[in-house]
Amino acid sequence: MKIIQAPRASAILYNLLLSRADVRPWLLPANICPIVPLTFFKAGVPFELVDISAETLHIDLQQVEERLRQGSYGGLLYAHTYAEPSTPNVFFRLLKSRYPDLLIIDDRCLCIPDLEPDPQMAADVALYSTGYAKIVDLGGGGYAFIKDSLVYCSHPLPFEPQDYKSMERSYKKALQDKKFVYHDSNWLQTQADLPVWEDYRRRIADTLEDTLDHRKSLNAIYTELLPAEIQLPAVYQTWRFNIQVENQERILKAIFAAGLFASSHYVSLAGIMAPGHCPHAEALASKVINLFNDHHFDPQKARQVCHIILENLS
Repeated sequence: MKIIQAPRASAILYNLLLSRADVRPWLLPANICPIVPLTFFKAGVPFELVDISAETLHIDLQQVEERLRQGSYGGLLYAHTYAEPSTPNVFFRLLKSRYPDLLIIDDRCLCIPDLEPDPQMAADVALYSTGYAKIVDLGGGGYAFIKDSLVYCSHPLPFEPQDYKSMERSYKKALQDKKFVYHDSNWLQTQADLPVWEDYRRRIADTLEDTLDHRKSLNAIYTELLPAEIQLPAVYQTWRFNIQVENQERILKAIFAAGLFASSHYVSLAGIMAPGHCPHAEALASKVINLFNDHHFDPQKARQVCHIILENLS
């Protein structure tokens, strides 16, 4: 197993796509972070979006199987919705037996970062991030465990921070307008002075315990004060604390009006960044609210948010 580092996880994804030199499309979940399809655009690799399962909230594995039976694909990117950690290794092994040249990336960027590769890992790549708003937020950085047989080459790109900010504004506007047109620029940072792995690993480990303790304390407040029926199961509550409500927009407006914040990640990108309609991803996005449990929030703010939600539920 090889360990790869880069300024951000999307740089590793970009390098993998270019090292692959395969023009066949990939399968991505419709509720993926927009940076992922932007990286595919940057690399010039086509992709299709697949709906999520209403039961697991992850990419629908049955639909993945159907697509693979019907067409030729270069890869599958599997993401863990709201950092739910389970990995369908049995399914991955089945796919690898049927489609040996299919590249499988297990995108664990929202998950608790593993510091050793999983000996049972069936994907070709396990990808992690320590960037903004991740469980361990070091302000940047990404790494991956990749199979020894996989070819990986770095492809340096020019980088302009202003281009990244512009691209970020562009895709956020597109999520509102429901239409995105990609215009290439120097938005992706692939080069930086990186710490040696052991130093980076130590910094992740040193940060992890504190952030998990903090999240646990705020999650206890959310769990106690909010109705159980609006809470997602506990396995989805590490990255942020997630609820589903019928009046999402009203509650979010009330939270922001009080000088607090929450989010509603992740919208379905079907019909925005790729053709299609993904009803389960769209239904989840229309109801979910992500409540903060990281260092941006404290117990007082968590209780305030709970009171606002309770006042605006009906």
